[in-house]
Amino acid sequence: MTDPTLRMPNTVLRVVLDLGVLPLDIPPLPPRFRHPEFDADWDDEEQVAGIFLGFDDGEFHLDILEEGVEYHFHNADGSSSDDSPWPAADTQALVDWATGFVLHVAPRLPDLLEDSDEAAEWHHVGLPVYSRDYGPVPLEIIDVELEGEQLMLPWLGSGHIADDHLDGSDHPIALLWNPEHEDPDIPIARVWLNPKTGEPTARAEAGVDWSAVGLTKAEVLSWAESLYLNNHVIGDPAQMIMRAALERMAGLDR
Repeated sequence: MTDPTLRMPNTVLRVVLDLGVLPLDIPPLPPRFRHPEFDADWDDEEQVAGIFLGFDDGEFHLDILEEGVEYHFHNADGSSSDDSPWPAADTQALVDWATGFVLHVAPRLPDLLEDSDEAAEWHHVGLPVYSRDYGPVPLEIIDVELEGEQLMLPWLGSGHIADDHLDGSDHPIALLWNPEHEDPDIPIARVWLNPKTGEPTARAEAGVDWSAVGLTKAEVLSWAESLYLNNHVIGDPAQMIMRAALERMAGLDR
């Protein structure tokens, strides 16, 4: 089990960003959609922006192309669908709101993703404020709370180590090991998110030669839980900064 005394404290990073002229003049968002989980990406080759809004009972995905905005839905179980999981009136209101929102976000997305990555780098070296010279434009100041990571040593066993997502409930991963090759392929442990505690739980695979691995089973399981916490539970700083920027542009952070 991970040692909570080795967890770094949360910190607040202040970011100064060019988000365009706010607030946006777009239709109102229905109350049931007031707390989306935002995500975004940019396909540089295809020049396509993607905006994702996640809710407890479904997801709404939009792609911004040269020809216009395309969208589709996902059900609560993650399956893709052309049909909305919400009532028709709420769905239309969401589409009207999101269309105006993404048309504001899309042209700014490449620079915002770059700024988020750079701000995360500033955070990693201990700087409390991120800003760059945007020129004479309106700027937004956002305070982003970033979770502290679990302190952990690099892999001190033999060979090479990696992790891989597995199918199944509670978001399991496999800890893979190989004594010689840099492409680990031997599963030595499984880690998942305990739904009762919200913390990672690790279990060793059967038949592992721990002497060959170079660490005890307990050491490997503790290391695997810390890896899972840092990489699969704690929010990625760049992603958290990007989400905070999207919430500010949407007017949903106040």
